[in-house]
Amino acid sequence: MRPSSRLLSGGSEPLDTKHGKFLGGWGNLGSQTQKGITTYSISANRQAPLAGTLHAAVFNTWRRFKAQALYVIPPFAIAYATMNWAIEKNEYYNSKEARIHDAETAAEATPGGPVRG
Repeated sequence: MRPSSRLLSGGSEPLDTKHGKFLGGWGNLGSQTQKGITTYSISANRQAPLAGTLHAAVFNTWRRFKAQALYVIPPFAIAYATMNWAIEKNEYYNSKEARIHDAETAAEATPGGPVRG
């Protein structure tokens, strides 16, 4: 008796080449791999384009900050200290105490005492 086309079509049973059953389950043809068949898939970056972005951003930002900190922080600290000193000195020079001190210093510096006009 000859097997029916349904039996030859395959399914979930194992291959039986003795009785002419050459097709296996779905995707298993039971033969050599065929040439010229192209399969396409989508890359992981296209499936989840923002996967790991937050984690990478935090650690990449820290790594870059750490690498540049010694180039940026000392000049800014020196500039801040210099500016703070200049502001305090300017406020002192424009105060009443500084004017009195300057007048006393000028009087001591001139021979014969204070200059009268």
